[in-house]
Amino acid sequence: MSFDPLVYPYPSARTVSYARHGMVATSQPLAAQAGLTILQKGGNAIDAAVATAACLTVCEPTSNGIGGDAFAMIWTDGHLHGLNSSGPAPRGISRQALRALGHESMPAHGWAPVTVPGAPGAWATLCRRFGRLPLHEVLAPAIEYAEKGYPLSPTLGRYWRLAGERFAKNLKGPEFSSWFETFAPDGRVPDIGEIWRSPYHARALRNIADTEAESFYRGDLAEIIDHFSRKHGGYLRAEDLAAFHPEWVDPIGVNYRGYHVWEIPPNGQGLVALMALNILKGFEFTARDDVETYHRQIEATKLAFVDGLKYITQREHMQVSVEELLSEHYADTRRQLLGDSALLPEPGRPADGGTVYLATGDGEGNMVSYIQSNYMGFGSGVVIPGTGISLQNRGHTFSLEKEHHNCLEPGKKTYHTIIPAFMTRNGEAMGPFGVMGGFMQPQGHVQVVMNTVDFSLNPQAALDAPRYQWEEGTRVNLEHHFPPHLADALARRGHTINWGMPWGGFGRGQIIWRLANGTLCGGTDHRTDGHIAMF
Repeated sequence: MSFDPLVYPYPSARTVSYARHGMVATSQPLAAQAGLTILQKGGNAIDAAVATAACLTVCEPTSNGIGGDAFAMIWTDGHLHGLNSSGPAPRGISRQALRALGHESMPAHGWAPVTVPGAPGAWATLCRRFGRLPLHEVLAPAIEYAEKGYPLSPTLGRYWRLAGERFAKNLKGPEFSSWFETFAPDGRVPDIGEIWRSPYHARALRNIADTEAESFYRGDLAEIIDHFSRKHGGYLRAEDLAAFHPEWVDPIGVNYRGYHVWEIPPNGQGLVALMALNILKGFEFTARDDVETYHRQIEATKLAFVDGLKYITQREHMQVSVEELLSEHYADTRRQLLGDSALLPEPGRPADGGTVYLATGDGEGNMVSYIQSNYMGFGSGVVIPGTGISLQNRGHTFSLEKEHHNCLEPGKKTYHTIIPAFMTRNGEAMGPFGVMGGFMQPQGHVQVVMNTVDFSLNPQAALDAPRYQWEEGTRVNLEHHFPPHLADALARRGHTINWGMPWGGFGRGQIIWRLANGTLCGGTDHRTDGHIAMF
């Protein structure tokens, strides 16, 4: 990498971090410290990633939980491996059944959007194949935080309060009572700085640790989930859990100006980031804070996104191939649509064919890019009594339209927003990066890559830079510290400008790069309670 570590073109409360032996970057200081503890006990970057991920289900339940999904990319022994641990829709659900209940689109809460959780399976699978320590030791910090409690940090407390207000207004059925008992004890959510404990959560984590997640899928916890689902008219069954296994996949990537950017293949939306970069590499960018730079980024993002929203679903169900969508020919046809004015994007015609992120690296060369989520904050609002298991609502992204590529089908995996990323150069690891936040994620990936490759920003500066988020049509949200004169210039080009809230909506990311001498160089987003633990 060629960046100046002393240059900070954007205001930040943090400086870029350097370490030699190990580094953990994530959105919660306590979770990052847990990963570091595992490294110092003799674990590797994979063990540290799992420890951090498990802690995040306790220390940031506003964004993920035991009942969520996970994806990971692991660099070890000179090779990059991908893990898709997202679960499918239950076998007993169908588009017709939900239509019969009066749903015209997939609900956001309750049992209908609940899909098979993949996170516990990811933890066990990663530790079993690449880890050095037993799962019960790796999950010990998370269990301790759940049992003894911890004080809420500022960003966490704000999102917890907002979720509590929303859920109190909208979630009225008996299936939601356990959420309030778990996350709003004594009739209210905890305040910033207040200690929150979840002994049931600790018990479930210990059960998962002792059985290497077998209990969650084929044991006591699976039976408890099945019973609660049947009791409240849910579709998830023990048979769905028993049939689940995480899937090892080959990452997909594009070459962007000599750097290879890698993403997990569909059903994840990482393909959107790669399509946008494929379009953008046909242009030269001389300055970051320039209207031409932003205009082309936004226009390329639009075109990639409308293609992604049309075509991405479980790979076996896609009606066009990933290879065609990433082909140079298709990128060129989409690039030719970019002009001087904002366009109303339409999907192309290729040939047929609320999330937590963490990054780890160790002194041996292992590196992990890991992400997990319940979706839309706390997820479905369904918490299994006596377990602390908060179930995701990932099925909300399914369509109930029969002809839609991502139409709900029994046993099918939906379009997934959470995406870890990784960058290599000349066959060597550069490192993991990610930007959490729903449909902001591929847009964040594009901006981080360009900040790094085109404009030589160090990891912290690359994350601190003001962001845009394309929403729909010509509407673009801009962050509060986005340069006003550039916002005016974009508006003159036909973009409909909206100023986003100063505390959310533009993602929260982390980066760890490995320099040529082996030094780890990291950044963590100022938009969250993020922290880098290192030694």
